[in-house]
Amino acid sequence: MAYPEELRAAARGLYLKRWTPQEIKDELGLNSCRIVYYWAEKYGWRDLLTDEAVEDAIARRVQTLLHREKKTQGEQEELDRLIGHHVSLKEKALKLAEREHALKARQAEGAEPAPERGERGRRDLDDSRKRRKSGGKNDISQLTPEDFQPWLDTLFGYQLRVREAKDDPALPRTRNILKSRQIGMTYYFAGEALEDAILQGGNQIFLSATKAQAEVFKSYIRKIASTFLGVTLSNGNPIILSNGAELHFCSTNSDSAQSRSGNVYIDEYFWISNFERLNDVASAMATQSHWRKTYFSTPSSKAHQAYRHWTGARWKGDVPKRQAIDFPSDEELRDGGRVCPDKQWRYIITLEDAIRLGCNLIDAEELRDEYPGEVFDRLFMCKFIDDALSVFKFQDMERAGVDATRWGDYQGGTARPFGLREVWMGYDPSRTRDNATLVVVAPPMVEGERFRILERHYWRGLNFQYQAQEIERIAKRFNVTYLGVDVSGIGAGVVDLLQPVFKGVLRPIHYSVETKSAMVLKMIDVVEANRIEWDGADRDIPLAFLAIKRATTGGGQMTFKAGRDSVTGHADVFWAVAHAVANEPLNTTRKRKSTWAVSPEQRAA
Repeated sequence: MAYPEELRAAARGLYLKRWTPQEIKDELGLNSCRIVYYWAEKYGWRDLLTDEAVEDAIARRVQTLLHREKKTQGEQEELDRLIGHHVSLKEKALKLAEREHALKARQAEGAEPAPERGERGRRDLDDSRKRRKSGGKNDISQLTPEDFQPWLDTLFGYQLRVREAKDDPALPRTRNILKSRQIGMTYYFAGEALEDAILQGGNQIFLSATKAQAEVFKSYIRKIASTFLGVTLSNGNPIILSNGAELHFCSTNSDSAQSRSGNVYIDEYFWISNFERLNDVASAMATQSHWRKTYFSTPSSKAHQAYRHWTGARWKGDVPKRQAIDFPSDEELRDGGRVCPDKQWRYIITLEDAIRLGCNLIDAEELRDEYPGEVFDRLFMCKFIDDALSVFKFQDMERAGVDATRWGDYQGGTARPFGLREVWMGYDPSRTRDNATLVVVAPPMVEGERFRILERHYWRGLNFQYQAQEIERIAKRFNVTYLGVDVSGIGAGVVDLLQPVFKGVLRPIHYSVETKSAMVLKMIDVVEANRIEWDGADRDIPLAFLAIKRATTGGGQMTFKAGRDSVTGHADVFWAVAHAVANEPLNTTRKRKSTWAVSPEQRAA
C-alpha cells in the first residue's frame, strides 16, 4: 500500500518526538508498525536524533505522558525511564565536554594538562559509585559537597544564577521566578533540594499544580541520586533519608503537609486554584527564618490570585506608604534578578534568556513558526493573559479544568475509550493558519452532568483529504451521533469527503454574524453555568477561550472574534468545541445564566 507524503511527514514528526512505532501506527491508522521502522531506516530519521534533539524530544514525550488521562502501567514505567534517560544525557554531555576541554588543552600546551575540575568530578563520580554500591536504600551518610560537582557541571547559566541567589546571605530567603516552559527548572530544583536535604539535613516540601507534576519532582530526585551520587532512593512519599531529612511531594491539596516544616517549593503556582489560601499554608511551613520559600511558574492570567503575589499588589494592600513604592521592571528582573521591596528575590527567564545563557536544546525560530505570536509570548516569553476584554473569565477557566483521572468511564488510548456512550464532535479548519482542530465532546446525559472535552486533535500543513481520513479514523473509536463542521474555505472540501460516511450525523455550519454570535452565546451560557470541563493539564483550551473578544462589524453590529486576526489559530480549539456544543439548543430548559443577547438588528441580518 502506498502512503501519501502527508502521512509520512506526520509519522516523521511523531518519530522525532520519540513516539514508539506502535503508537505512530495507532495514531495514524497505519497497517503495520513495520512501515515506521522502514521509513526511519530509509530516510535516516534515526540520524536526526542527536543528543540535543533527543533531550528536547524526551521533554516533549514526558509532557505527552503527563497529560494522558489514564496512564497504563507501561506508560507509567516509560515516564520513569524517560526521566532517567534525561538525567543520563546530562551526565553524557558532561563527559563529552570534559574530553573536548582536555583535547584543546593538550593541543594548546603540547603536553598532558593537569586534571581539570570536570575530569576530577568525573573521577569522583565513578569513585563515589563504587564506594556506595553496598549501601542500602536512602543511605547518604558518605556523601560530601564534592560529590555534587558532576551534577553542577550540567547546569546552564540561569540555573546557576538561581543557585547563587540561594547561597547569597545578603539576599532574601524567598525566591520568585517567572519562567519559560521547557527550560529545565524542575530538573534544577530537584537537584538543589536533594543537595540541601543531604548536606544540611533539612526537610524539603514540594507543592505542585497537579499530582502528576509532583511525581515528576520525585522521579528527577531519584534519578539524580542514582546517576550522579550512586545512591538508591525509595519510591515512597515522603522519602526519608538516613540523616532524617524528609522529602514530601504534594499536589494542590496541601492539608497533608501543612503540619510539616522545611524548605518549600511551589511549582507552577500560576495554575493553582485558590492560590492565596495555599500560599498562606505554604508560608506557615517555612515560618522559621532558616527555611526558604521558592515560587516558580509559567504565567497564566492577570486575573489569577497569584498575579497580586507576583506584582507585589498583595503586599502593598491598602497601606498608603506602600502604594507609592515602585517594583523593578521586567527588564530589570530579566537582568539577573532583583531584590524587591517585599523582600522577595524575583527573576524572569524567557526562552531568549535561556538560550543566551547556554541552553542549546531549543530552536526558538522553530517554535515561533509553530505557535501564533500571542501564544508564543505566553508560553515562552513570560507574558500574562489580559482577559479584561475577553467574553470569558479566567476564574471560570480555572473551575472548568479538572483532574481527568476521575472520569472513570473514559479509558484513553484504548480501542473503544468511551464504550457505546454517545459523543459529539466538532471540527474547525483554520482560515488564517494551516492548522485544523477536532474535538471529541461527551454531552451531559442527566441533569447536573457537564459537557466533557475528552480528546482534541491538531493538524498542521496537511491537506483536506488527509484530515478527512483522520476524522473518520478517530470517529470509528466512538459512538458519534453528531459532527459539526465549519464549511468555510477548506472545510467545504472536508465535508464533501465526510458526507457519505456521516450520513444523518454531519451538520455543515455556515458562518455568518448571526451563527457565530449564537455559538459564542451558547458557550457563554455553558461556561457561566459551570456545565463544561476538561483536563486541567490541557492549558491550550483556556487560552483559546480567553482569546475570544467582543468586536463590531463594519456595519456596527456586535460580533465576536479572536484577539488578533493574524494569529487566530490559537482559538481553533474554542471554535471546534463551539461547533460540537452547538448541537444542544441555545434555549434549553435550564435558566440562562448569561446577560448577553443577540440584538434585533443581528437577527434580521
